[in-house]
Amino acid sequence: MRRTAPSSISQKITIRHSAAVVAIALALSSLVYGSYSAEAAPQNRGVAHEVAVPGFRVQVPAGWRVVNLTSKPHACIRFDHPAAYVGASGDQPRCPAHLIGGAPGLQVEPLTATVVNGVAEPLLTAPASGDVGAVQLPPTGPVAVAIPGAGVLVTLTYGPNDAALMRAILAGSQTSRGHRRQGVPAGAQAAPAEGVGVPGDYTGKGFDTCTAPSQAVMDAWRASSGYASVGIYIGGVDMGCSQPNLTAAWVSRQVSNGWHLLPVYVGHQAPCSGFANRISYDVPTARAQGEADASDAMARADMRGITAPSTLYSDVEGYDSSNARCVASVMSYVSGWTFELHTGAYQGGVYSSAASGMHDLSTHYNNLGAGRPDDLFIAWWNHRADVNGGSFVPNSQWSNHQRVHQYEGQQVERHSGYTMNIDRNFLDVSSVVEEPAGCPANLDFLVYPFLRWPTSGNRVRAVQCLLALRGFDPGAATGVLNWRTAPAIRAFKASRGLGSSTSSVGKYAWAALLSAGSTAPVHRGSARPWVRKLQRTLTARLQKAVAINGVFGTSTRAAVLRYQKTVGLKVTGTVYAPTWRALRSGR
Repeated sequence: MRRTAPSSISQKITIRHSAAVVAIALALSSLVYGSYSAEAAPQNRGVAHEVAVPGFRVQVPAGWRVVNLTSKPHACIRFDHPAAYVGASGDQPRCPAHLIGGAPGLQVEPLTATVVNGVAEPLLTAPASGDVGAVQLPPTGPVAVAIPGAGVLVTLTYGPNDAALMRAILAGSQTSRGHRRQGVPAGAQAAPAEGVGVPGDYTGKGFDTCTAPSQAVMDAWRASSGYASVGIYIGGVDMGCSQPNLTAAWVSRQVSNGWHLLPVYVGHQAPCSGFANRISYDVPTARAQGEADASDAMARADMRGITAPSTLYSDVEGYDSSNARCVASVMSYVSGWTFELHTGAYQGGVYSSAASGMHDLSTHYNNLGAGRPDDLFIAWWNHRADVNGGSFVPNSQWSNHQRVHQYEGQQVERHSGYTMNIDRNFLDVSSVVEEPAGCPANLDFLVYPFLRWPTSGNRVRAVQCLLALRGFDPGAATGVLNWRTAPAIRAFKASRGLGSSTSSVGKYAWAALLSAGSTAPVHRGSARPWVRKLQRTLTARLQKAVAINGVFGTSTRAAVLRYQKTVGLKVTGTVYAPTWRALRSGR
């Protein structure tokens, strides 16, 4: 939900209520924009609320809070209770550090170029006819709807269970015929800033807070707080607060100022929790939910200029870890989350309570079907600024700069005149993530041949190890394609849409196996760990040897060009997310 610049035009909202409607009516001293002011709306059980601003009226259900943001400029736009917000949020909302939402809500504010340029959610526009009901809302929010005929922007937040309700609310809204019509302000949807990878390389203290702070707060805290990392909430059906500041320009500026960002996505929660939008107890459905949330997270990260191979963290709040069915569903969800992020060349992280999510991920560390995430964000309020996971996560696991520890919560701090409610973190993270240890030293072959049962050798041992790293249990790495390895091959091929009727490994399966896991954009002149992975993958997929030396030279570029042309990609000779995604899918 959005924040606009203050206006000098004064307005007043008067409040009326009857047995049928609670109305918020505005008396304007101007026909266009200004600040909103209102008295507190009365709360009558069973009585609908009518939120009315110049040129626009919408009814929301009884029981919703109605909050005026001019009379309450520090009010937090929060999603843990159904609410309607009128006006623009202030620069310093007083939000709790960590809040889980899931409740439906909306915000109505003036439509200006400033506010539209700052929209960091999907932006839809109502037709000039004023038929707001014609707007096709997506299955989940948040989504912003510009209504030029009324001169307002309506931002709606909702999960899948409330999508029908929000469509009905929007369809039932009214625009005033006499209100001055206008187009969407010029300059809308400004070009995004250059993409950045986060969190980068950092060991030290950080914090997270529910709403991304204003630039003034970020600058003040960077200068005096001692923190150099901030957790930001980029989306999800259970996200707790609005993000009026969190644009691509904001992200780019913080990174250039030396901040290390932790993008957190608050998606579906454990089925044995009490949250609004939950993971299914059906394990395949849970995995599909994880994949869908990861896909949405990548889209929302990209809108904010956060590009691969950034790490995106799924926020899975604490749950009953003694419930075996619940644990199985959460592990399946995390598996879907991680593998789907890998298809887009992002890294998959998970935030959760040390005693539930972290403990269960640790327990399943060697359960090769559990989809091990790349990074952990451990919520354990033990007041120790380190990344020690104690008995919950042994130090032998996720040990390669792959941890964040939230060691204190709900702390109030003030620096350079600005106060925030924060959770305190300690990070040991790196932008360069090597493949986990355990594969044979030599994955490099001149030829990656077609393998079928029965066969044996070092190439089979490589397949077994790669299957294990990708979360498919092949049994011990014996070098023999046996009865235990065969179903793992079929399951992996099925996950990539390569068919599962046989346990053979051909060029497409080889490519999918070799390219999975951590990646980054590479191009001519690159000499990074992912170049070697690319060279192996192209050798297998093209069935023509590419020098596997870790340096992106002329021969590697020629192989990339050939591959991109073969599969119908844009032929550039550089390898970004689309090319990695095609290789991972076995194309």
